[in-house]
Amino acid sequence: MLQQLDEEDRLGTLTDDILLSILGRVSSRMAARTTVLSTRWTHLPWLLPELSINVKDFLSAPCADHIKANDMEQAMASLTKATRSLLDKQEREFSISSLHLNLYLISNFLCEVGQLIGDAIDSGLLKDSDLTILDEMEALDCSEEELQQRAQDIDAFFTAYPSVFLCLTKLSLKNIGFDKLDMHHVLFDSCKQLKHLTLYHCDTGSFSLFKIDAPGSKLRVLEIESCRFLRIDLVCLPKLEKFLCRTWVSQVAPLTFGFVPSLGELVLSNPSDCDQRLFRLSELLHGVTGIHTLTLDFQGETLWLQPEMKELRITFNQLRKLSVCGIFVEFDISWTTAFLVAARSIEMLHIEVWEHTCDVGEARPDIFHDRRNPQWEMHVDSISENMLLKELEFAGFKSLEQQFAFIRSILERSPNLQKIVLRDEEQCDDCDALKVPRPSRFPRKKDEQEMVVKRIRDGMFSPEIYFYE
Repeated sequence: MLQQLDEEDRLGTLTDDILLSILGRVSSRMAARTTVLSTRWTHLPWLLPELSINVKDFLSAPCADHIKANDMEQAMASLTKATRSLLDKQEREFSISSLHLNLYLISNFLCEVGQLIGDAIDSGLLKDSDLTILDEMEALDCSEEELQQRAQDIDAFFTAYPSVFLCLTKLSLKNIGFDKLDMHHVLFDSCKQLKHLTLYHCDTGSFSLFKIDAPGSKLRVLEIESCRFLRIDLVCLPKLEKFLCRTWVSQVAPLTFGFVPSLGELVLSNPSDCDQRLFRLSELLHGVTGIHTLTLDFQGETLWLQPEMKELRITFNQLRKLSVCGIFVEFDISWTTAFLVAARSIEMLHIEVWEHTCDVGEARPDIFHDRRNPQWEMHVDSISENMLLKELEFAGFKSLEQQFAFIRSILERSPNLQKIVLRDEEQCDDCDALKVPRPSRFPRKKDEQEMVVKRIRDGMFSPEIYFYE
């Protein structure tokens, strides 16, 4: 008893700001539990300016491979109870600046949560919110009927609680089929405050065309992954700053850009198939001149990009950071120097080589096609220099001869290169599951690293070189 009082006295010496900072770093479920630690904590959850309520925090076994429907329903019941408590106007002294809500699309609970959020918005208690609709099903396991039903449920939810829709600043959807609904109206015409939109396996059917023409939109970040669009035409998104497009189905360039004057960061990530045609970045990015950060990820498969130099100079006029990832370890990497010629403004270059145990030899899935190393003839002027490049990061470094040659060629073209970071590759979960030991070729020992430094500098260069496992 004395020990409990002593602990309570020590907690009592902390200010509300410090205690709220602690609570802001834990889940809402954990924050609610802290009220029993001490009378000093009792009122604190209702003082948090931001609330984050995630249904997965209420699962009995959140790390299970297969979450049962009954477990999801119980978790949603607990989430609903927690939401009701934390949005209680009688308990709260101050308004909530933002609510981050992750939940399952279970209609009866969704209705109650929608009512609670709608009332909080209408009363002025809640200013803005972001919503993530989760789904435990894999995309390939969803039938067209299930995808379309989920779209109907989403539409019904926002129709019933329009305040929730109008208040959304961030929305993330998974496994939604808008075949029978106006996807543009639901996501862009109605969400007036939306700034961040993420779509995972959401579309209007296989190989459909999606045009986004939203001159009044406030959208700044758009993430599209594993959607089955033939092409996405960004006709008008004046506030868009960052666009991520991952794993498309089209065999040609998956995008066209119209009026996107604020676009500065672009991520293109896709494993190609044998029928996919090469496309030109200069054509895809026609009219886009403000890109400062570009990531190209080939995910260890055949390269789908046609190298260019002069054609990209206007497009890359402001490019500062370039990441070229997922280059299969046996492929040539010298072609990436073409970017240094095209973009004289690059300050940071990131190269990532791909070699996964789960993806080579007998472990490679049968549905994957054979990789083809493109035979590109590059005519790069040997005296072309990039005066602004200051840092080179090489992930998946293995002390291969072609890698040393590549790094030295970068040094020759970059007189102001000051820092080289060499990183080991990251093993994925599938690699770990194979439990097949593979000797690492990354230099870990001091004498190995000293040899690498000597070979890179070659008595001619003097960059700082760092090793990270």
